[in-house]
Amino acid sequence: MTHHRLTARLLAAAILFFVPQAIAYGQEAAKSRPLAVVELFTSQGCGSCPAADAILADLAQSGDVVALAYHVDYWDYLGWRDTLATADNTTRQYDYSSAFGSRSVYTPQAVVNGMAHVNGADRDAMDKAIAETSGGDGLPVEVALSYKGDKVVIETGAGEVPDGEAHVMLVYFNPATTVEITRGRNQGRSFTFWNSVSSYHSAGVWHGQETRFELPVSQVKRKGSGGCAVLVQAMQPDGTPGRILGAALLHRPKAGERGYR
Repeated sequence: MTHHRLTARLLAAAILFFVPQAIAYGQEAAKSRPLAVVELFTSQGCGSCPAADAILADLAQSGDVVALAYHVDYWDYLGWRDTLATADNTTRQYDYSSAFGSRSVYTPQAVVNGMAHVNGADRDAMDKAIAETSGGDGLPVEVALSYKGDKVVIETGAGEVPDGEAHVMLVYFNPATTVEITRGRNQGRSFTFWNSVSSYHSAGVWHGQETRFELPVSQVKRKGSGGCAVLVQAMQPDGTPGRILGAALLHRPKAGERGYR
């Protein structure tokens, strides 16, 4: 499905919304180098999206891919308002559209490592894009994410800074959420959506050196979440997103685990 470009939206000021229960108290997170980051732009009102949602669910459980679903809102007029969509998710897709030189967006669109986009329902194309953009060795920059006391700690390894600059992005996602669709093109069907993005923002600039970011939990709002991902992403001179250089992801601990509250 395609949709003509919407009126440009300005991103809200970057306000940190960290969820303490998303990461176990005192947890030490090992640095990771996943094979890829897959960002799926999808909609509950899109008849072509269920197959892509299933592929993303599989990737999310694979252990070597940071898989994130950005539910967009521009298909809501078709009869079903996506319960997980946000205007900011739509904005991110249009930012990628500008970066790729496209005049329109579509669902299901999968962006792989910020470098290539494919039909999210085409697993072969997805696997090929992952192999071509990761080189088979994983992302070049190591990233670790942990929660220590009253601080959120992000640690990155060193690496080459591309032209422009790179940002450290925090992306918050919902737990696996089952939704029964009662109207629109998927009426009468029920789906479980994995890692649907609820909010995101930049935590700072990465200059190519080993870096440690500490963010105060006391100044942030608590909200329900399935976890948090960190992306180290190159930014092009025009401000559009570029190659993803590193990533890490942590899920919320289960009830009864240390740090759950």
